Amino acid sequence: MTPPDLAELLRGTAAKVLAERGLDTAVLPDELKVERPRNPEHGDYATNIAMRIAKPAGVNPRDLAGWLADALTATEGIDSAEVAGPGFLNIRLAASAQGAVLETVLAAGTEYGSSTALSGTAINLEFVSANPTGPIHLGGTRWAAVGDALGRILATQGAAVTREYYFNDHGAQIDRYVDSLIAAATGAPTPEKGYAGAYISEIAAAVVAEHPDALAGDDEQRRETFRAVGVELMFEHIKKTLHDFGTDFDVYFNESSLFESGAVERAVTSLKESGALYAKDGAWWLKSTDFGDDKDRVVIKKSGEPAYVAGDIAYFENKRSRGFDLCIYMLGADHHGYIGRLKAAAAAAGDDPNTVEVLIGQMVNLVRDGVAVKMSKRAGTVITLDDLVEAIGVDAARYVLVRSSVNSSIDIDLALWTSQSNENPVYYVQYAHARLSSLARNAADLGVSVDNPKFELLTDDHEGELIRTIGEYPQVVSSAANLREPHRIARYAEELAGTYHRFYGACRVLPQGDEDPNELHTARLALCNVTRQVLANSLALLGVTAPEQM
Repeated sequence: MTPPDLAELLRGTAAKVLAERGLDTAVLPDELKVERPRNPEHGDYATNIAMRIAKPAGVNPRDLAGWLADALTATEGIDSAEVAGPGFLNIRLAASAQGAVLETVLAAGTEYGSSTALSGTAINLEFVSANPTGPIHLGGTRWAAVGDALGRILATQGAAVTREYYFNDHGAQIDRYVDSLIAAATGAPTPEKGYAGAYISEIAAAVVAEHPDALAGDDEQRRETFRAVGVELMFEHIKKTLHDFGTDFDVYFNESSLFESGAVERAVTSLKESGALYAKDGAWWLKSTDFGDDKDRVVIKKSGEPAYVAGDIAYFENKRSRGFDLCIYMLGADHHGYIGRLKAAAAAAGDDPNTVEVLIGQMVNLVRDGVAVKMSKRAGTVITLDDLVEAIGVDAARYVLVRSSVNSSIDIDLALWTSQSNENPVYYVQYAHARLSSLARNAADLGVSVDNPKFELLTDDHEGELIRTIGEYPQVVSSAANLREPHRIARYAEELAGTYHRFYGACRVLPQGDEDPNELHTARLALCNVTRQVLANSLALLGVTAPEQM
């Protein structure tokens, strides 16, 4: 019995108890909280439901808890229910109920943890979207891991997820990039505010190799050649880097298409006609403070050129026209202002601002011997995704970037994340999966069957702890999806690995010496196979491999 199943049973039992005593069932909350107590001696699960509803129901909390305990104890799947303290309920499940969890996993396999909660919801998930003026830096790398994991998690809940990369190929940064390439190709110094690093020289050389006459002709012709070829070469590098990292996108959307198609002009005209824009000091401003923004935003500059927010508005309208119910933007730490801006843009366009959701990711630092690493071999000024992968590998890189809440900064200790020890979280989890895989191979060699396991034989406390941890997985995935917090999956995987290691140390799974395999061996081996499946499911959501051996 999983926590959601128990919560549903508890709700039904509470409603029945209240009704039988002539009490108002409307006092029951929409959601009932069921938790594992810190001390296993207090039972498998605990709830404070009696204390939550006793006062509005007009009864003593301990009395209500006692009535609930009696009703639950008489229910199939519940071994015991006891009142503790001022009205807590400590619940122990029957062995048959715990076995049902394992049967569920065996039947579901890779689908265990999935649900239909978000079915019918089309989500546009935009992340990374780094400017095509250089390799992806460490901050963008965080979103490459977190965004991809979030997309996987949302999909397990039934959402139709489109992963989108916004290709910023319009604006001043592209002009500076082109100037930098031409300077490198001609041997001139890097322009002021230009881009430096070995990659600029490499791309400039590649442009010339592909177009030997790239430096011929007038300035406009040179710039057009280096713009078209140089941007494409950089973007191809970015896409390959992301692919090698395990992150691919369904849509690569060109910012320039919004201007070339007239979408920006149409959006601005529509906002003027609706009165959402006003003229001031020669510019056009969005009344974004009317929609919760901290200040009004310039949409059309004094020069007549559209400001960046003009593209944001047109881009949002484009997403909605493609049928997305929710548009999630995953942005860097310096983009807090975009939360109000994007929601205001949605509201100004006559849409629900809640169709916009903005997640902000904090900074990532690379640390070697206690000292921050600041310089890249190729990029020159910043650490890149390529640098991180070269230092610790794809699996460790993805895991460390997803493992912490995006609301906190990360210091990646290179020594820790390359070590083969239990101190390294990704090694710890992967080793548990490899150990379980090895156990399955050894069991096959010994002829231990996993057919028709009698899970009711699993009565050891370590077995119960492992089963209950397995049972919590669907709720963890659901919470990770609803709260947009993939780090919950990583932390769960570590908890499951630790629980398994403790079980393995206390409960002998395979026969020893001349001992014949028995039903307890079969049940424990099946429990191990279920654990391996849930670990593999967890790692898959993070985009991390589940090795068979290490």
